[in-house]
Amino acid sequence: MNFTYDVLAGRVVFGIGSRRSLADEAAALGSRRVLVVADVAEDAIAAEVTGVLGDLVVGRFSDVAQHVPIAQADAAISQARQVEADSVVTIGGGSATGFGKIIARSLDVNLIAVPTTYAGSEMTDIWGLTEGDHKQTGKDARVKPNVVVYDPELTLTLPGFIAGPSGMNAMAHAVEALYGPGANPVVSAMAVEAIAALYTGLPVVVAEPENLDGRSHVLYGAYLAAVSLAGTGTALHHKTCHVLGGMFNLNHGDMNAVVLGHALAYNAPAIPRCMDRIAGAVGVDAPGVPGAMFDLAATIGAPTSLEAIGMPADGLEEAARRVVIEAAANVRPPEEDGIRQMLDNAYFGRRPGSPPSTKGTNS
Repeated sequence: MNFTYDVLAGRVVFGIGSRRSLADEAAALGSRRVLVVADVAEDAIAAEVTGVLGDLVVGRFSDVAQHVPIAQADAAISQARQVEADSVVTIGGGSATGFGKIIARSLDVNLIAVPTTYAGSEMTDIWGLTEGDHKQTGKDARVKPNVVVYDPELTLTLPGFIAGPSGMNAMAHAVEALYGPGANPVVSAMAVEAIAALYTGLPVVVAEPENLDGRSHVLYGAYLAAVSLAGTGTALHHKTCHVLGGMFNLNHGDMNAVVLGHALAYNAPAIPRCMDRIAGAVGVDAPGVPGAMFDLAATIGAPTSLEAIGMPADGLEEAARRVVIEAAANVRPPEEDGIRQMLDNAYFGRRPGSPPSTKGTNS
């Protein structure tokens, strides 16, 4: 029971209709000049939020792209500087939040996040920036939003094909929090509850898109998962997704859906107690956990193979080499042959724990 847990500062406002409190939240931070960061796909919500904030808004940045490419990041920083923003309000998923973080890291402004997906970046002090085919990540207390406003109504427009992978991203946060480098019993308790909430709630969100109770349940699970990850740090799963995202510009949520079960299968021998806790949360036996994550992805219509989301087969060797380097501190040391096989299984969409098929180069 000896552990260290650094709790990240920040205020959370959770509830249906909570977006209407944004002006008060901004005022409490002393905000006078707000830059709104939101992708064009979030135009309707951005317009509503701009109306709530009123005269505080001095600009809008909309050139948001996943993995925060350095050219667009520089443009966002430049715009924030030009309008003399003292605060940034981000609306959307992890990409919008990522741009807000880069601005906050560069200009030391207030940051308010309004998530519309289950990505979870809003609860961490982790930033990312992509240059060429390499995604750099780091930690900085300045990038943790001062305030996060969770409004389940803002997820109602999230279609199933995005909600599913986004929810798997949240699931990966909770799972890795159980064995990440800073794992501790406080975080583990939150992570297990998040796993249970997401595992039962995601099929409801996808099958019943207008079910606001289901949306609230999953958003709550995503929040807990993000807090859990923030307190522990990342391991093999996220390191793999960062490598693949940087190399091939793959959709982050889709990658999480594909990789999670395979990363768990690789780590399983080193984390028996964690596997037991996940098993208890999802109602299977421990050996069945990796397959259960694969099945969940399939049930909610998320991708189950790297091939299906656009990864080229000739990238497997180099990806394995980079994962071994990036995930060197993983709970089970990454060995190139084992990581290569893990990626091969993920590429061809083999269900973890199932008998090997004849498909693929390493079958």
